[in-house]
Amino acid sequence: MLSERQNAIMEIARSDGRVLVEALAGRFAVSVQTIRKDLNDLCEARLLSRMHGGAVLGAGAENLDYDARNALAAPEKLAIARAAANLIPDRSSLFINIGTTTEAVARALLGHSGLMVITNNLNVAHALRSSPEVECIVAGGLIRRSDGGIVGEAAVDFIRQFKVDFAVIGASAIDEDGSLLDFDYREVRVAQAIIANARHVVLVADSTKFERSAPVRLAQLGQIGTFVTDQCPSDSLRDLCKASGVRLIETGR
Repeated sequence: MLSERQNAIMEIARSDGRVLVEALAGRFAVSVQTIRKDLNDLCEARLLSRMHGGAVLGAGAENLDYDARNALAAPEKLAIARAAANLIPDRSSLFINIGTTTEAVARALLGHSGLMVITNNLNVAHALRSSPEVECIVAGGLIRRSDGGIVGEAAVDFIRQFKVDFAVIGASAIDEDGSLLDFDYREVRVAQAIIANARHVVLVADSTKFERSAPVRLAQLGQIGTFVTDQCPSDSLRDLCKASGVRLIETGR
């Protein structure tokens, strides 16, 4: 059972993506030691995961609300999107899957010509629909109300009909061992089909994903061709990229 304050802390985490000890102490007019105890309790319950100075949502909690994910690390996502879009040549075919960073990539591709984009993300389709230079194909399946993602076996079967040049994918969390993780098993099934049917896979994920965890394994970092992030804070993951032949692009360095 969570206390009233701990429930309030969880609401802030779901809204903002993270919570900070000093800010929480001021908000609730309690000591930082009291807040640290609250965070320790929430981390033990796997609802939060500790980070320097605070905590982020853990594997035992649901994913962030869509608006919160969209706002989190927005400048970093914009830089990542521009770098990823520069990897895609004109007249290419590509998948773009669910995620706020992949949506930013879609918007960054509007200057390209002759693209064919297959997506299971209604927000991507909306971003691209007005461009005469992009043929956009939308997968069929169950529409997830929370974010416009299309998931389920129908979407998996649809994706398997294609073999494209590139895939642009995201992940909710990246583990120290190189596991790419997500929250929704149905979404993961579609993402795995996307990876299997693309010649080159581009992972786009900002550095907050290194601070989080999620319960469902999407893929391993070694299955990716290029990883675009603002900053990779882990030397072991940087070494893993090098050993696996994954091109690492850090837009913040």
